[in-house]
Amino acid sequence: MKTGITSVLLLGAVTALPLKRSEISFLKSKTDDAVVFQLGNITYLANTKYPKATISLTGDRNFHAFSGGRTSFPITVVSSNTSSITQQSLSATIGSYASDDVWTPDFLESVYISSTVASPGMGSAALTYLASLNVTETFLDSALAGGRMPAATICNSLNSSVVPPGPYLAVLSDASLSLAPVYRLYEDTYRDFLFGTYESGDGSGNFTSADLALPNFGYPLIPVPSRLYYWNDPRPFAGFRVAIKDLFDIKGLVTSGGSQAWAYISSPANATAPSIQRILDLGGTFVGKYKLAQFASGANPWEWQDEHYPFNPRGDGWLTCSASSSGGGCSIAAYDWLDYAIGSDTGSSMRRPAAVSGTYGNRPSQGMITLDGVIPLGGATDTAGVFSRDPYKWAYFAKQWYTPSLHQSSNVTGLAALSVPDNDGFPKTILFPTDYLPLNNSAAEPILDALIANMSSLFGMTVKRFNFTATVQAAVNPAVNNIVALNNGPLGIINSYTQWEVIGKPLVTTWARLFDGRFPPIDSARRAGWRAYNETRNSFTAYNNALEQKNAAVEWYETYVQYSTADSCSESVMLYDIGTGGLPSYREQNLNNNPNASFLAITPKGAAVTGASICPLYGCADYTIPIGQVPYYSQVTYHTEMVPVTINMVVKRGCDFVLFNMIERLADAGVLKAVKTGTTAF
Repeated sequence: MKTGITSVLLLGAVTALPLKRSEISFLKSKTDDAVVFQLGNITYLANTKYPKATISLTGDRNFHAFSGGRTSFPITVVSSNTSSITQQSLSATIGSYASDDVWTPDFLESVYISSTVASPGMGSAALTYLASLNVTETFLDSALAGGRMPAATICNSLNSSVVPPGPYLAVLSDASLSLAPVYRLYEDTYRDFLFGTYESGDGSGNFTSADLALPNFGYPLIPVPSRLYYWNDPRPFAGFRVAIKDLFDIKGLVTSGGSQAWAYISSPANATAPSIQRILDLGGTFVGKYKLAQFASGANPWEWQDEHYPFNPRGDGWLTCSASSSGGGCSIAAYDWLDYAIGSDTGSSMRRPAAVSGTYGNRPSQGMITLDGVIPLGGATDTAGVFSRDPYKWAYFAKQWYTPSLHQSSNVTGLAALSVPDNDGFPKTILFPTDYLPLNNSAAEPILDALIANMSSLFGMTVKRFNFTATVQAAVNPAVNNIVALNNGPLGIINSYTQWEVIGKPLVTTWARLFDGRFPPIDSARRAGWRAYNETRNSFTAYNNALEQKNAAVEWYETYVQYSTADSCSESVMLYDIGTGGLPSYREQNLNNNPNASFLAITPKGAAVTGASICPLYGCADYTIPIGQVPYYSQVTYHTEMVPVTINMVVKRGCDFVLFNMIERLADAGVLKAVKTGTTAF
């Protein structure tokens, strides 16, 4: 964004009442011309290199005198949309700022007032009100003076752009005052992030890494902008704070994929991934990149090496965050200052982190959004989803984010072109797969029973119990009736070929060239497979054959298992549990050997594959839904804690928006609810 130059009227210092205000304390300057300062007990970062606007000051005053000799001080920008700024309107506006978690009254040391209407006016009572707030300096846009204030110097306006309201750091230089946007630095006490980010503000779309941490335990500090900056922004995502998995390119940042070796040989991204750029275009902002299992693997917590495994706030604080998109689900469960987190799902990487953190998370239909500019795992099995705490906000975000213009081509998915209706053609049947249900913990079963009863009553659905594995094995076509062979063969090739060609092979060859033939230091989840990678078996021809086999499986599935009718986009919604069925699963390996705990990714007795493998194979939409919580006795705190209970809802490919509409109806009826941050979801 180019710096806006706005001339103002500088009023003399108003007489301050004896109200105490925290003094600003500057802690450090960053090499990129950002500064870190403290007001009271809150720490901030200000982007002084690229201020939001620069105010031209003219007149006979010594401009350094009114700031007490300081060149930087807190300031609040007030943007009025009324033709006459009165004491009452000003009081109401400033009072409304208290709802923001970044702005505090300490920013009222000085005030800059502008208006969005033509020929505005301002009464003297408004200035008296500011004096009562102990405002030391008041700056008025020249349009407010109208040439009728003899004690002031009036300057001609050079730019009519309005500075967004909210807190800033004012930086004084000669006869100008720059307004640097500020970010509250929140502590990532659960260590779910790799680093915080903020917009560079240079007009190029670049982002900057905050690279700030607390000294004792190295908690990253995450820069969060004021929501007030977006109050006048009409875009649908205005002010949404979003965390991004470090597989997605963001311009100006290195995409590490969770690997220090890959980061070492990589340059900052020169463009933002289209799926992520859409969030920016809709008004969202990125606050940081979160931790992931290296290269989106399914590594267990105890197998992480390059990164310190993130922490889950639920229960005793020692539960797993699952694998690939782990930092996303756990950060949404941890921090109410974070609105959404974007992740990817190839094998389970959105759905399991959502399950263990008790949040909403989705694997959309295959092909729902482009993954250009994203480190791949399986080119034709990768998807991108969003974590949220609120079912309404989750549906709202997803339905704005997923747009037909960003659907993947059939050349990528190997499947038919995607069509996504947005209507109330709800399912008529609840599929209850007896090889995946009931839940592991009998204490959680009444929660699921109540959900099924409510769904049946609300939508007039009938429950059909069936054995999913037996249904597949009964298929007449031998190309689709061996689900284990499909999962390990075609899906195995798809889930290895693309990542090897795009990431693995370049990393291995580059590292060998740089370091005397050495293999790169990577986590065990990829080491053995890449060390012995068979390019003959996993050839381009084999990959295309795998796409054809997967397409045949999808066509069978959409004919015999989940299909469309004249009344329903997906005639059925299938329920299963991708999590632990109401049992704790710990980040510490040995604790999961306890009979009242569970490992993740366990294939249920009688099933051929895990439930997580169904939609990667058949292209369907699979959503993790928090439905309750149950107690467990912690092997860490030796105290009774609560663990989330979730269920997965699966519909035919392309029926994502219908499922979101159904979820909103369930929320309307009080069946589904928003979850809290912290130790308990409800």
